[in-house]
Amino acid sequence: MSKIKLAVFDMAGTTVRDEREVEKCFFEAIQATNLSISTEKINSMMGWSKILVFETIWREELGEDHPEYSAKVKASYDFFCNTLEAHYNTHGAQPYDGVLDVFEFCRSQGIKIALTTGFYRKVTDIILAKLGWDKGLDGTYMSLINTPENIINCSIASSDVKNGRPAPEMIQLAMAKCLIDDPKSVINLGDTPSDLQSAASAGVLYSVGSLYGTHTEAELASYKFDQLINQPKEMIEIIRRLND
Repeated sequence: MSKIKLAVFDMAGTTVRDEREVEKCFFEAIQATNLSISTEKINSMMGWSKILVFETIWREELGEDHPEYSAKVKASYDFFCNTLEAHYNTHGAQPYDGVLDVFEFCRSQGIKIALTTGFYRKVTDIILAKLGWDKGLDGTYMSLINTPENIINCSIASSDVKNGRPAPEMIQLAMAKCLIDDPKSVINLGDTPSDLQSAASAGVLYSVGSLYGTHTEAELASYKFDQLINQPKEMIEIIRRLND
């Protein structure tokens, strides 16, 4: 019997191809709403709840007590959301090579699959539908029973929890929905510092960082993790090893 009961995967940059589209949408919103911020700063916040990104930027720009703070946050966030939704509605989404093989291996081992994301629910649903990964999920984005139809068992968006990454709440909600009590039966894979931070805070058995997404080894090196991988299919050998 598998020691690992739940595999938690980030979406953009980990399971879903990311050609810097999200970063580009951020910069379009930043330019349109007269903000000035570096690429490095935006990259450091990838994986966060998207509203939190704009709250942070405008807090540093104006201060949270400024009378225009809330309106500025809303204007930037609304522009970003409209741009991001238009992108995925128009261009769709594709998984990285090997991701579906990893999912199938997990299913063969009786390991439930949860997707977490810094995206809010509306854009998460667009991406799931474009991929066909929404099939078999109920109204709470769950499917505890593996069927020929469903690809994943659970979807958690940042808007489903009070605090998104780097807090552990999305992993914890995925565990609760999948009826998993012990974090030492959970493995997590993500491509950003906030993915690694949330996995550490949740106390998962094994935290894996992907180097094929938005961050380099140097950018992840100072954060706690168990292993870095260069392609999704390396997860299969990791799970095999952990289950020995």
